Amino acid sequence: MIAARHLVVAIAFGFSLFACVEPEGRRPGMRLAGEVSDFPGDWHFSDAHHEIAIEVATPYFIAHSVTIWCAALNNFLYVAARNPEEKHWPGWVERDPNVRLRIADQIFEGRLALVEDAKQIEIIRAAYKSKYDLSDPPPEGGPPMRYWRVEGRS
Repeated sequence: MIAARHLVVAIAFGFSLFACVEPEGRRPGMRLAGEVSDFPGDWHFSDAHHEIAIEVATPYFIAHSVTIWCAALNNFLYVAARNPEEKHWPGWVERDPNVRLRIADQIFEGRLALVEDAKQIEIIRAAYKSKYDLSDPPPEGGPPMRYWRVEGRS
């Protein structure tokens, strides 16, 4: 009886590894559901969406997804993490920059490229400020941010 119960639990766990559990609000999810769309040449359609979902690979072979904000700028899409050292997904992106994004009902496969140029970061911050009607960026000593540009996989 106990062996059968363990088998049922193991099978249920196995199925959950392949299940699509969508992120919602602050609750993370797993694999994003949907068919993959062609990589866009212009991301400005994302301006109509307050939140998107990003799926990253984890070291334990289970997809992890969260909701994030994004901003389109010069036909590119940028995503960011506030307090990136306090979250797991930014570190996982360092190991494997291949991601999947869900915007509305479309899935896009891309690769994140870390933005490190201070001038470019200021331009990206201005795009976020405009899209989300944010006040001026926090002064030095505010919460750290990390920005990435979404690129096509090649």
